[in-house]
Amino acid sequence: MANISYITEEGLKKLKEDLDHLTRVERPNISKQIAEARDKGDLSENAEYDAAKEAQGMLEMKISKLQNSMSGLRIIDESTIDTSKVQIFSKVNIQNKKNNSLMEYTIVSESEANIKEKKISVSTPIAKALLGHKVGDCIDIKVPSGIIQMEIVNISK
Repeated sequence: MANISYITEEGLKKLKEDLDHLTRVERPNISKQIAEARDKGDLSENAEYDAAKEAQGMLEMKISKLQNSMSGLRIIDESTIDTSKVQIFSKVNIQNKKNNSLMEYTIVSESEANIKEKKISVSTPIAKALLGHKVGDCIDIKVPSGIIQMEIVNISK
């Protein structure tokens, strides 16, 4: 049985769109490439055919992996999130105690992580350090450049 992971409706929709693209667009494209390469003659010395078959194998593996990961997903109703402490899908404002810089992150599942959107995976060192803490808590977070002390300023949905 697959591990259970939690995801938002938006995150699940994106995964379904990705899977649909792979099966309805990418799969037929690779089949077409294989057919075109096969039409060129001797398959034993046909590099295009070998490359297309390898790409097909990689695509099928990607589709299978995505399907397996989706089978263990559970949708979280974001309206039920408790904002008294940091947990998955919390939006957290933290302040670096050394330089007073403010940062805002939303803690999400690995499949929804996107640093440009300030969404960090629940498995990152920062998220792991924040989980379970409350507003006003100061936490030492171990990051690659050392240890930084952060204070939780706000938690919201």
